[in-house]
Amino acid sequence: MAPVPSATPPPSGPPSTWPAGAPLFHVLAKPTGAVCNLDCAYCFYLDKESLYPGSDFRMSEGVLDAYLRGMVEAYRGQEVLPIAWQGGEPTLMGLDFFQRVVGKLRALVPPGQRVEHSLQTNGLRLDEDWARFLAQEQVLVGLSIDGPQALHDAYRVDKGGLGSFSRVERAARLLLRQGVAVNALVAVHAANVGHPLAVYRFLRDELGFRYIQLLPVVQRTDPGGIEAGGHAAFPRDAAPVTARSVRPEAWGRFLCAIFDEWVRHDVGTVFIPRFEAALAAWLGIPPAMCVFQPTCGRALALEHQGDLYCCDHFVTAEHRLGNITQTPLATLAASPAARAFGQAKASGLPAFCRRCEVRFACQGECPKNRLLRGPDGEPGLNWLCAGYKHFFTHIDAPMRALAELLKRGQPASEIMGQLGRAEADFAQVGRNEPCPCGSGLKFKRCHGA
Repeated sequence: MAPVPSATPPPSGPPSTWPAGAPLFHVLAKPTGAVCNLDCAYCFYLDKESLYPGSDFRMSEGVLDAYLRGMVEAYRGQEVLPIAWQGGEPTLMGLDFFQRVVGKLRALVPPGQRVEHSLQTNGLRLDEDWARFLAQEQVLVGLSIDGPQALHDAYRVDKGGLGSFSRVERAARLLLRQGVAVNALVAVHAANVGHPLAVYRFLRDELGFRYIQLLPVVQRTDPGGIEAGGHAAFPRDAAPVTARSVRPEAWGRFLCAIFDEWVRHDVGTVFIPRFEAALAAWLGIPPAMCVFQPTCGRALALEHQGDLYCCDHFVTAEHRLGNITQTPLATLAASPAARAFGQAKASGLPAFCRRCEVRFACQGECPKNRLLRGPDGEPGLNWLCAGYKHFFTHIDAPMRALAELLKRGQPASEIMGQLGRAEADFAQVGRNEPCPCGSGLKFKRCHGA
């Protein structure tokens, strides 16, 4: 399972109905809870079914109404109202459920406010009727697909153990043909991490995706929970993750390989949230991705029966904020418990990270991945630390160039021409002669980095 597609973050500033100083929030609503028609080996959410024994795992009209009313009230006065559906597999609710959602919102949303719908799905239940509805309502769809068939089917199997690739590929082509806005949600794991360009080029060239999310699989081996600050007591040289999980160095190489392809050929035509978040860091503006923000706690998870949690990676009893049928959604989102959870990301950052030269871009990434101890023995080091440090160091010069282009009011796509000219010049000079880049771009062929 993967997060919903990235979208423009909500406007800054609290709505008039919020407590003073309360930040806006985003809710991942799970109308079927953890229930899914796939049995992906790396899914972190399937075991949440055990939280609600005996449940039918279908969001009731009462919970639905409380969610929609709560979002409308919290976002009153804002230009955009984000409504996001995730799972499990939300399409198991049936198309009629989402048609009712649209109808209810039309009656609730004040004139002038725009609703941005998003839906994360594995695509198995999508057909022509679904595609027409999603296109008509301009729903942003996140479709989970891990690359070509052999790489996708390694872990994304159905309840009978059969691969799901052919059905997902059919859904992708159907949605794109109907003009639905679709993000490819790529879980990066042990099976596909060694094939970055095969994954990227397949999605870009074979299927025609222009929005691609890259999501590292970090699946813990022990069943226990972790605190919001990520303080798990694993030794630094341990491997507290499953064999399916992505290894740090492999994750860094994966990102670098795709970035090198993207920055030379696809800037302005293919959009990758991790690269956009990195560019935001180099520009000195807040990134849209929560994992790269200094604090968290604004991406909440709503279970099918109304329980609201701090984050869908922390759906545990200790991170339950309350139930929206009993307490207004905005009140729970702005509660002391929610604030403490969000601040714990920063306060739990170890000294090793605070001294790091790429902290401005990484911020310790997601607390759920802080599974190691640093060199000094302090807990809270991210499992993916080595990979991120390699990646952010690798992209420093191109990101500086991209940031400079944007500051001068030029399109970011100009960097492709700069790189092309620099590499052509490189072919005309000797290895020991001065770098011909001029722009200060330093890339692998020039410096052997």
